[in-house]
Amino acid sequence: MRSSLSQLLCALLLLFASASAHAARQSTELTAGWLFAKGDPAGAADAGFDDSSWTRVTLPHTFNAEDGRQPDYYRGPSWYRRAFDIRSIDPARHLFIQFDGAATAADVYLNGKRVGRHEGGHARFRFDLTPYLMTGRNMLAVRVDNSPNKAISPLGGDFTVFGGLYRPVSLIETGDLHFELLDHGSSAVRAVASGIDGKSASIDVTAKVTNESNRRQRVPIVVRIFDANGTEVARGSARAQLRPHSSRAAEGTIRLPSPHRWDGVRDPYLYRVVAALSGDEVSVPLGIRTFRFDPDQGFILNGRPYPLHGVDLMHSARPGKGTAITDAEVAEDFQIIREMGATGVRLVHFQHPQEAYDEADRLGLVVWTEIGVNGLVADTPAFRANAAQQLRELIAQNVNHPSVVAWGLGNEVYATDPYVADILRQLNSVAHQADSTRPTVYAHCCQADDDPKATVTDLIGFNRYFGWYPDQKGSIGEWAERFHREHPQRPFAVSEYGAGASILHQQDPPGEVVPASGWHPEQYQALYHERNWRELKDKPYIWGKFVWVAFDLESAGRNEGDRRGVNDKGLVTYDRKVRKDAWYWYQANWSDRPMLYITGRRFTVRPEPEGEVKVYTNAGSATLFVNGISQPMQTPTDHVLRWPVTLRSGKNHIEVRSSGGLVDAVDWTYQPPPSLLAR
Repeated sequence: MRSSLSQLLCALLLLFASASAHAARQSTELTAGWLFAKGDPAGAADAGFDDSSWTRVTLPHTFNAEDGRQPDYYRGPSWYRRAFDIRSIDPARHLFIQFDGAATAADVYLNGKRVGRHEGGHARFRFDLTPYLMTGRNMLAVRVDNSPNKAISPLGGDFTVFGGLYRPVSLIETGDLHFELLDHGSSAVRAVASGIDGKSASIDVTAKVTNESNRRQRVPIVVRIFDANGTEVARGSARAQLRPHSSRAAEGTIRLPSPHRWDGVRDPYLYRVVAALSGDEVSVPLGIRTFRFDPDQGFILNGRPYPLHGVDLMHSARPGKGTAITDAEVAEDFQIIREMGATGVRLVHFQHPQEAYDEADRLGLVVWTEIGVNGLVADTPAFRANAAQQLRELIAQNVNHPSVVAWGLGNEVYATDPYVADILRQLNSVAHQADSTRPTVYAHCCQADDDPKATVTDLIGFNRYFGWYPDQKGSIGEWAERFHREHPQRPFAVSEYGAGASILHQQDPPGEVVPASGWHPEQYQALYHERNWRELKDKPYIWGKFVWVAFDLESAGRNEGDRRGVNDKGLVTYDRKVRKDAWYWYQANWSDRPMLYITGRRFTVRPEPEGEVKVYTNAGSATLFVNGISQPMQTPTDHVLRWPVTLRSGKNHIEVRSSGGLVDAVDWTYQPPPSLLAR
């Protein structure tokens, strides 16, 4: 085993022997060649440890891919080991390891020596491996632990906490001079647009630079701005004086002529800022936009109202894979969200992979992103420090994304003790210090609207489930009108509203549903969203309206709907194969793309001959054909067409044709219950 493993891993030969001190940054993704063991075997960090019985895995990897739906799913330590070879060591070269996500605590060892520990399962982090390297074979060992830990956020949450190296891991090699790699996992380059008008914009650039050499260095930095076509449109330069083994920030301002604005889904135009110094280069996105939150007009983007509506996205997990997913799967999720007509997305309840923020930038989806202060908090210095660390990482790693407009400090903390608001105040201060250009926001639930913890952040969102959970009385429209009347200067959003639905459960019309039961008919969810959206859509003072949730997700503590361990409030099934009726309701309301969709299509075998064909559309009038016989043309009312129908025994072909040429069809079978046939 040792010999065959060596053959696999020797393919990675870092260029320490041939690279000069001024050679460019090189990055190598460590995907294959890992060995994995669940548990905590003694001595697993040692270079000579016998791992011949371990399982070979490829990253990304989670050890909860199969058991994540079970109430007793594994939460504990596991180990990963990976060897790599170095021909020789150049003292002017440096090697860092980057983890894009390791849940939820990671201890990293190289050649048996402890390199460092990171607490928090969702942010990128790096360590400097250089002091621990040896010529020849090097053994990397990582202990990952997703055990509940009172010092690491999140402490609670209605979701499975997948453990493992579930995002990519890579090695980064640099020369003595490089952009800082240990700055909260960030790019070390920040570009902020200010003074924006039709003629120009000022791009304030800050670059953190490190000198690893033994001599003082005067470092020239060149910053270039490229438009969406890749053409250089502006540049600037600066010099940083660095003492030996030191870091500092260099600042400068570049004038960008005739700025083309990033305008959400209306025009998601992106520039790119490339900062370069001798031997290193970093590229970050740049979007030119202004925004504000108005208590009467809602979200204002580039001086114009921007109807901000969309979904909450937990993560892009998949059945049998958990959170160990690819960039392509993240992109697929964002495409589904955009096709629905969403203009924004709330990324809950922790930092998401970089591909999510990149996709939001490209598609023009406005983003609220947040850290995992969720459900429960601990009034301890360790928890406070960890929450602040995760917030600094979230901001440092995503500050350049124009799609991001608010930093979320938490969600649904249940306790009403004074220390909860105090923790949020501390985080609020951290956010403002780290980024003064964006407001903070908190998603509130379960206590009074003016509970102290709901008054800390610049903005507020409310999780409201009127019509689903029976303890929430009234309607979402009545509640919103009352809050706006009582707090006219407080910008607020509906951060969550939703209802469960199983595509296996069909009932038309649906009866009342008990959320905790095993019966979640798809039709009930659709009616819930019809009712709630009608009450929300004409209230511009609500700056954001977010549906819980985009996709069904694993939540080990749940046992409802058609299976245990799944929260089925998604508008799309967990495997992404079926878009539920409610998804098309929002597409009819939100999208400019002509669409026509027959609801109840999965209720294929019907026990009654009398029924209704209901259609969601944004494409105008349409005609129904039942078994080839046309019914009167109908004009939609609030994006809905309705025809009463009488089905014949056996199979019935239902077809709807719009005046614009759209067609949708289903087959329904009328099959009387056996008791009726016996009569």
